[in-house]
Amino acid sequence: MSDKATTGSRLGDEIVSRIHQLGAISETPDNLARVFLSPEHRIAADLLMSWMRDAGMAAHLDAIGNVCGRYEGDRPGLPCLMLGSHYDTVRDAGKWDGPLGIVTAIACVADLSRRGVRLPFAIEVAGFADEEGVRFASTLLGSRAVAGTFDESVLNTRDADGLTMREAMVRFGLDPEHIGAAARARRELHAYVELHIEQGPVLEQQNLPVGVVTAISGATRLAASLTGMAGHAGTVPMALRRDALAGAAECIVAVEEFCKTDDAGLVGTVGAITALPGATNVIPGRVSFTLDIRAPADAHRKLAVAEIVRQIEAIAKRRDLALQIDVTHENRTVPCASWLKKQVAEAVAGEGYRVFELPSGAGHDGMAMIDISDVAMLFVRCRGGISHHPAEHVEAADADAGARVLLRFIENFQPTA
Repeated sequence: MSDKATTGSRLGDEIVSRIHQLGAISETPDNLARVFLSPEHRIAADLLMSWMRDAGMAAHLDAIGNVCGRYEGDRPGLPCLMLGSHYDTVRDAGKWDGPLGIVTAIACVADLSRRGVRLPFAIEVAGFADEEGVRFASTLLGSRAVAGTFDESVLNTRDADGLTMREAMVRFGLDPEHIGAAARARRELHAYVELHIEQGPVLEQQNLPVGVVTAISGATRLAASLTGMAGHAGTVPMALRRDALAGAAECIVAVEEFCKTDDAGLVGTVGAITALPGATNVIPGRVSFTLDIRAPADAHRKLAVAEIVRQIEAIAKRRDLALQIDVTHENRTVPCASWLKKQVAEAVAGEGYRVFELPSGAGHDGMAMIDISDVAMLFVRCRGGISHHPAEHVEAADADAGARVLLRFIENFQPTA
């Protein structure tokens, strides 16, 4: 690791302090939760806007609740380099997922402003209102509104308390009939670049504070159910059983083994399983489970999904189990633009770090922003690769390293591809 990353500097210390301030804004004192359109969400938005204004930006809340800050270039009205991330959280969250990208971008603009630096493009910092999709079960709401791809049918979706998104927006002080006003045109942006914690252990394993993201992996999610025959645990001989849970277990191991043999970034996860009737002394007659398959290339992911489904079908047939398997979600891969990735890599090298490239297995706002802009990402190491958990942590030195790389990228940014 470079000596530059061994101690935190002014940027890193300021970022950490602000992350802790944001982390204190939560629905509950013991577990961080800051969901879309909640009162705590509004408090966080107001705090972010105050930091933006202190950094020399004009700041406002847009029609969906995104926090938007703008630092003009060497003349007003120029297209912008957009930076940012999201400020909503999952429940029982860590402090760093999302806010690190916003707070770091603000710190970089503040540094430019203190030095009186104006660039041949504007800088905009976006704090997207809803990326996680916790409250209304639909992700990327803030960035989809900016990209002009917001699905207005989501407005009728209800949260756990029965409140529709439309009603929640009104309570928040927003007009659901004007969400379209948040949309931006492609000509207004040169690029969208997001700094984010890695949410995985690879950078830590590489002993590096930062990494250059190659692509945001696409994902396919499936729901599978196997139906056999329930029976008495003591009276049905093993050879005559049609045990749905044993079949599901074989399927799950097959998915794991298939993905482990892949060397192109494929990952597969069975995250939920339900066995019925769910009694200790009854052979399970029906089992449902989920599948999440991700890869940095769409073609590779689709071939993998097809092979996994084929293997599950073969297991079900051999065990005389009825199979139902459906695709419940599909997101395309979002490649980071090569011209942007090159400039991010140059900034990493310029700060004295080895350039290391890796894909993002997690989804990010760039998956929506790709519809109006080329995108790139810079990952910052997080301890143990832990994320979506209170133990999520970034060292001040690594926050500082990420900030210095981002600042170097901004100052040397060449808008043309």
